[in-house]
Amino acid sequence: MPNSQPIVIRIKKGKDGRTALSCTRADGTTTWQRQEGRQATFFPKHDLTHYAVETALGHQQGFYGLVSAGWDFADFGSPWPRGRLPVEAHISEMIVGVFDLERRIGERPSAQELNEKLAEYSVENGLPQQRRLTEEDLDRVREKRAEMFAKWEAVRPGDALEIPFEVAQANLHGSQR
Repeated sequence: MPNSQPIVIRIKKGKDGRTALSCTRADGTTTWQRQEGRQATFFPKHDLTHYAVETALGHQQGFYGLVSAGWDFADFGSPWPRGRLPVEAHISEMIVGVFDLERRIGERPSAQELNEKLAEYSVENGLPQQRRLTEEDLDRVREKRAEMFAKWEAVRPGDALEIPFEVAQANLHGSQR
């Protein structure tokens, strides 16, 4: 991905129950946001699921890939200052949503079920069909997500979890296509 640079993802667990996500690029620029209440409970695991999906599946233009290319958190919403999201960002978000639902209700979709949802989502949103995911792909995502969740649970209030991310890393992990 052009202009991408390594980033450090930092999720802080506040002593007051709030959380904060920041991403610092190699050039020193940072984008961040703070979450309170229910969002402070939901978003850290959602953001870690993005990390798992993007690294395990090799998504270079998912959420963190775009942040590494200079997008700020405000760029991911209306009025869409950077224009339309790349196709891969839509697909990453859809897959993360399926894993968020899995976490909430405890039902694990099969690769076939997820592929059907992705195909339907692509048709509804005018996106090209994507490569079909395998059970091994889903296992890699779940394994990486479990690892990240365990690290998050070990963070004490007032401390933070820091995770390096770079697009080349995502490409390496997803090269088993």
